[in-house]
Amino acid sequence: MTDVQATETAPEAATGFDALKGMGTQAEAVVHEQKLDKLGRAYATGKRKNAIARVWLKPGSGKITINGREQENYFARPVLRMMIAQPLSITERSTQFDVVATVEGSGLSGQAGAIRHAISKALTYYEPGLRPPLKAAGLLTRDPRVVERKKYGRAKARRSFQFSKR
Repeated sequence: MTDVQATETAPEAATGFDALKGMGTQAEAVVHEQKLDKLGRAYATGKRKNAIARVWLKPGSGKITINGREQENYFARPVLRMMIAQPLSITERSTQFDVVATVEGSGLSGQAGAIRHAISKALTYYEPGLRPPLKAAGLLTRDPRVVERKKYGRAKARRSFQFSKR
């Protein structure tokens, strides 16, 4: 029996590059499980800039409550309300879930981004099958951009003090 016949008849003895190719297919077939608390809600934390949002997602009529207030009262700008509703509209679940969120830190724009991130994560915990469309839209990725720190010898992070010739 030659070496070529031995490798063809024994696929379990694959070595080198063939073994690595097989590992890639196993890693891609990761199955995510549903994660719910005792009350049947999905919980997730989202972050953006210095804002941290905690979101509970439960079956309902599509009502969104932020820090105990309606979303129209908390976010006056329609763009911010649209940002929050993005994960629900992409997955076509706008009227199927109630969202209760608490958010703190940063400004309104950062808070809206944090809530959007948290809602996206909570949707994947409630229905793991919704992960591919949310991932394709980039809603599961945490935006790493944060405010740059102030350096010594500078007025701000990069701005120098005013130069005086005399």
